[in-house]
Amino acid sequence: MSVVLAQEQEAGREIEEEVETREADEEEDYHPMRNEMIFRLREAPEYQISAVAEWAENSRGDIVGEPDTYFLHVRTGARCESVWLCLTGWSEPGEELEKWDTLCERIEGFENLEQTICDEKSVEV
Repeated sequence: MSVVLAQEQEAGREIEEEVETREADEEEDYHPMRNEMIFRLREAPEYQISAVAEWAENSRGDIVGEPDTYFLHVRTGARCESVWLCLTGWSEPGEELEKWDTLCERIEGFENLEQTICDEKSVEV
């Protein structure tokens, strides 16, 4: 009988702790965070595309939810959901277009892209 009572008390404590944690999370302050960074083409650093990450952190510095990452259009600075959309609406003839394509391909294939956009200021690809 005492084993059952001890298990019930332990279960009750766990529920109380969970409720307290939820209440603390609801009252916690969240701080908006933003990082803007630049991807540069290694062999031609003048070719660059900016990326942005926005997220919220709690008072302990933990990220709350998923970061919102996007790219900025090369000419207009408008938000682009895809790196390829950064080139929409304009073009450069010849070799320059190949360099832009190379930059986009390397960004698209970049490992840990979202984390890099959150943490770095500049990366050569």
